[in-house]
Amino acid sequence: MQLTFYTDYSLRVLIYLAQAEGKAATISEVSGFYRISRNHLVKVVHNLGVQGLIITTRGKHGGMKLARAPETISIGEVVRLTEPNFNLVECFDLQKNSCVLTNICSLKNVLHKAKKAFLDVLDAYTLADVNAGKFALPATLLPSTPGKRRKVIPITKLD
Repeated sequence: MQLTFYTDYSLRVLIYLAQAEGKAATISEVSGFYRISRNHLVKVVHNLGVQGLIITTRGKHGGMKLARAPETISIGEVVRLTEPNFNLVECFDLQKNSCVLTNICSLKNVLHKAKKAFLDVLDAYTLADVNAGKFALPATLLPSTPGKRRKVIPITKLD
């Protein structure tokens, strides 16, 4: 199974905002940080706002923030909201299916189970779970605590 860039970018935006810990970030900041197209992120951010995952504010002091606590945003939810479909094979798309084996094939049942297992695993993790490692955000987004420096730990891969 391969996720689209759209879903990948959506997850990246949410991880970035979780790191920002409530401070507003701009599309340009996120685009620059990840070195991805600002134009792509505009569409992603718009959809995340429509879906109620982030709050966006326009204007000079505008930006975007998570609409909910990271602990309440399931990775499976984000993937379901951002992936256009989960048609692993042709027969999953009822409108475009032309496979001659559809009525007798048992592979589609196995693939449906695999898809369900994939989404079940993603449902078991939240944005907070995948956001355990800290990465270096721009200084404007780091929380300001007088006399205290924030320790920045590089982001790591999940097992």
